[in-house]
Order: sequence, then C-alpha cells, then structure tokens
Amino acid sequence: MSKIIRTFTATSQDLEMLQAVSRYHGFSKSATITSLIKKEFWRVFPRGNRAVRPDRGARIVERDHER
Repeated sequence: MSKIIRTFTATSQDLEMLQAVSRYHGFSKSATITSLIKKEFWRVFPRGNRAVRPDRGARIVERDHER
C-alpha cells in the first residue's frame, strides 16, 4: 500500500470528483481548480474588490442574489 501525501485537506472522494470534472472538461486538475475559483470570485464580486479589478472593457452584469 502506498501513501498519498497532500499539501491540502481533501478526502479521496473530493479528489475523485476533481479528477472527473477535469477529465470531462479536458483540463488539468490545477486548471479546473483555477477556473472554479475565478467563476466563484466574479459571482461573489461582480465589480471586483480592492485587490482585483475587472479587466478594462469587461461587461459587468449584476444579478439579484437570494439569501
């Protein structure tokens, strides 16, 4: 039995889901994580924040959030 060394906390199921999604989209696991983070960031901060601003000319569409 070999050991799995991780630098982050994730279950084996989490890693299998990541592998499945990245395989589906044809991305590496790293690219998949980056893509998901970008989508979530712009969903939460459609106009950016202090450190990250939208690209010049970006179309900003805000939606009402139900909370």
